[in-house]
Order: sequence, then C-alpha cells, then structure tokens
Amino acid sequence: MKQTVAGIILLIVAFSQPTGVSAQVVWEAPQKEIYPYLERMAQKGLLQFNDLIKPLSRQYLGACLDSLSHHFNQLSPVEKKEWAFYMREYGFETDTTVHPELKESIWYFKKDPYKRWRPFSARNANALIQAEPIFTAIQFSGTNSNYLQSSSGVHVWAYGGKRWGFQFSYHDITEAGTGLDSTRQWTPETGFVLKQTGNRSSQNYSRIRGSVSYAFKNGSVSVGIDQQTWGYAQSGKIVLSEKAPANPYLRLDYRPFSWLSFHYSNMWLNSNLVDSFRTYGTGNTVYGGERIRFIPKFMATHSISLQINRHLSFTAGESIVYSDKMDVGYLIPVNFFKVYDNIVNNGNILAGSNGQLFFQLSSRNKLPNTHLYTSVFIDEIRTSTMFDKNKSRNQLGYTFGASVTDFLLPYLTLSLEYTRVNPFVYKNLIPAQEYTSYQNSLGDWMGNNFDRFFASIRYTPIPRLKCLLSYQSIRKGGAGTVEQQYFQQPQPGFLFIPLFNRKEITFRCSYELINNLQLTGWYSQTRQQTLPAATWTTTQMASIGFTFGL
Repeated sequence: MKQTVAGIILLIVAFSQPTGVSAQVVWEAPQKEIYPYLERMAQKGLLQFNDLIKPLSRQYLGACLDSLSHHFNQLSPVEKKEWAFYMREYGFETDTTVHPELKESIWYFKKDPYKRWRPFSARNANALIQAEPIFTAIQFSGTNSNYLQSSSGVHVWAYGGKRWGFQFSYHDITEAGTGLDSTRQWTPETGFVLKQTGNRSSQNYSRIRGSVSYAFKNGSVSVGIDQQTWGYAQSGKIVLSEKAPANPYLRLDYRPFSWLSFHYSNMWLNSNLVDSFRTYGTGNTVYGGERIRFIPKFMATHSISLQINRHLSFTAGESIVYSDKMDVGYLIPVNFFKVYDNIVNNGNILAGSNGQLFFQLSSRNKLPNTHLYTSVFIDEIRTSTMFDKNKSRNQLGYTFGASVTDFLLPYLTLSLEYTRVNPFVYKNLIPAQEYTSYQNSLGDWMGNNFDRFFASIRYTPIPRLKCLLSYQSIRKGGAGTVEQQYFQQPQPGFLFIPLFNRKEITFRCSYELINNLQLTGWYSQTRQQTLPAATWTTTQMASIGFTFGL
C-alpha cells in the first residue's frame, strides 16, 4: 500500500506540471492572528479571502496582504500599522523578484531585510530556511486548580527551488500543579496523548506538525501531519475542528478557475481500539508479554467550492471514515465515496464504512461589513420520512452565524452564532468508524445531542492588542445507545438524557509584542447546572503568561 500512495502522489505531480510561475507551500497554523485580520478585511469587502479550509499557505497569506496594498487608503490607522507588522512576517512570501545572482547569506538573532527579527535565517538563489525556538510559560489559577504550563520546542520551515515547501514543528508541553485536566472533555481545547509518568501532580505531552509540499499551477499536493479545519464558526466547527490532535494526511488543493476550487484529503486516524487478532505474544513476561496492535482507521474527504459572485460562496463536501485496511478507492480524489462504499461492500451495513455530507453557505459584505454563514453536517437522513416524527432519522447538525465589524466603533466586531447537533451524530455501530481520532471528536468539541448560543465582542483599541468578551449558553444531552440509534422509533427526542446546562462568560486579551511573541491573559466564569439534580455550581479560571514561536 505504501507503493500505492507513492504512485498516486507521483501521478498527481506528473499531470500537474506548471506552465507558469509557481509558489511554494508552507502551511501556517490557524491560531495565528493573521487569519482574523484577513477575515475582517474580507468582511469589509477589501479582499477575496478563501479561508474555508485551514491551514492556508504562508505564500497565500502574503499574497492577500500584498493585494491589500491596493486598498491602503481605505484602511484605518490601526489597520495600516497592523498591515505593516504582518508584512514583516511574510516579507519573503511577497517578494516575487527573481534573484539569480543572490549570494548565500545567514542571519543569527537579528532582523532580516524585511525588518523581522529572526533567531535564524538562511537564503540563497534557490532556497530559504527559517528556524526559531518555541517557548511558553502560562500560569492557570481558579476553582480547585493552580498549575503552571511551560513548554519548549522548535519550528523550522523552508522553500526549495520554485515548487517545494518543507516544515517541521515540535512542541513539548508540561503542566505541573493541582487540578490538572487530562481528559479535555467538554472543552474546545485540543486533546493530547498523555505520556505516562506516574506523577499525579504533573503531566507531559507533545504536539507535532510537519509537511512536504509540491506546488503546481493553481494548486498543490502535500504529505504531512497536521490539523485541518473545515467551515466557518466562532465557537466550534461541526465538520472538522481543532479538537482532535494532528493526524498524518495526504492533501490536494486545486483551483482551476477563480470561481472554482477543489480540496481532497486522506487522513490516517487513531482508533484507540486494540486489534486482538493481530496482537501477539512477545515470548517474555515484560509488561504483560504482548505486542499490542491497534485497528487501522482512516478518513477521506473532498469538497468543491463555488464563488457565485464577489459576495456569495457555496461549498458541498463529502467524507467517509473507514477502518481495518487502506482502500485505494478512497485515494481517488474525484470518487463518490458513499456510492463506492455501497458497491464494494455489497450494500451490507456490517461491511461498509461511515459516510457524511456537509455544506457551507457564506456571504461577505453583501450587507456592509457583515459576514453571514451557515454550515450543515448530515450524518444520516431519510429524505422520504424527514418530516414524519415517527419514522424520521434526522441525524444532522447545523450552525447559523452572523458577524458585523466596525460596529459603532472602528475595529469592533459583534458576532452571534447558534449551533445544534442532533442525537447520534458522529456515532456509528462500528466503534472503529466513529467520527473521532484519539477518542476526540473530529467535529464539534461538544460531540452530539447539544445546542449552543454564542455571542462575542472583539475589539482592537491599538495595533496588535486583541480583546475579546464572549458569552455562551450550552444545553447538553446524553449519548444514548447503539440500539436506540438504529432501531428505536420514533427516535429519542433532542436533549434526551439531559446531562447539564452551562453558561460561561470569558474575557481575553493578547498583545503581540514582536512577531510571534504574545503576552496573554484571560478570565472566565462558568455556571453549570448538573441534571437531573438541577444543582448549580460556579467555577472561575484565570491565566496569564507568554508564548513565543507558536
């Protein structure tokens, strides 16, 4: 199967040889502040920003900044200063000048030609490499919790020739103190695989990212390990979110026309389920004397986006979670996964895979300074009985959202959002094919059988100072059983087996002192009503610290 994957990559490269100038691809982490800055510019109609699927490449982000220069007089004083600040970071990406005579040069702990301070940078006529360390120190204190999160690592990215991009990021994180959260349940924070240390007062885990990418005219192909997100949302994405840790992937992006783009990805997921058939004895008694093997798990996804006009876009996509072994049919980017699954598995549900459909509609600046969007995720639906309460199986989720910027004050953005995910969404009768990886949801961080109202005010009073005040109200029900999911009629009602109601208010501030050095602080208060006892408890949490290199 390794030969199959390699063959497909070579085939894609061979049939996509560039006929014009190409640009390298290095993926930029979605947590960077450049994303909300450009999203806001698109919301004001100053930019066409294709950010439905993240991460985006540094070259694309640089090109978007460059295009904003044509609207420079329309930017506010704060926006102009932030534009100049981000241009320092993406100066290399916006420089399209060919330098065949460029001599090899190296910078250590000083500013590059674009006035961006860099720990290490090297460049010649054919290659560029950047490297910087990762350091963080954040103190968390609150109800029954008091711990320090510290970390270190390194981030390296490089361009080779006209088409190759490389990156590597390693981040080792330690938390020490009281009230440590090792499950990350019911929070939007990314899950992790805990290293077993036997120390109850500390926990350690790592995060990695990396890729090798090849750019061709109007697209790219990439092999790596990373998180990919899909859709628009402020409080949680229902299709692909940042909840699950990074997974290995094969990714293809292609934009043959300015109004049409295509995305495909195949991911190697983690089932966390032991394959007892392939597990075997080691011939000794050390640690139980068994070689543990896990059930292989994968997901293929593709989507096509149409830019209907300068204000309106529509995207339709499909994904399928499959297990046990790699299937070459899901490595074909233009295959119809659900139909293929029915054919190769003879229509037998016990032999098949877990398929989904999803859609996104987005309108930017049709109403001035406003972004309207809706996402729909369909796990299972019977169209013939969808309005019949006794026979319907409407296992779907949806998000409606609206955001308006420069609301009352320049650089103040008001957002409202409602999300609902019905019972049994993301679940499957075959545990290895649930919509999860590392036991974390690939979709919304709340799982299924919940709804959430979210409101926020974002304000940037001075350049690079980001302030957020948010409120969310969540109602959460239980998971139910597989038997209820497949056989109960009528289906259990929304929010059956009520678990809790939650109301949370958060205030957060961050300031990017220099590129990639952020000072952060936040405070949150949560009131939760545990059901069915209906008792309310109040918890508080605050943090302060810094991050560098993330």
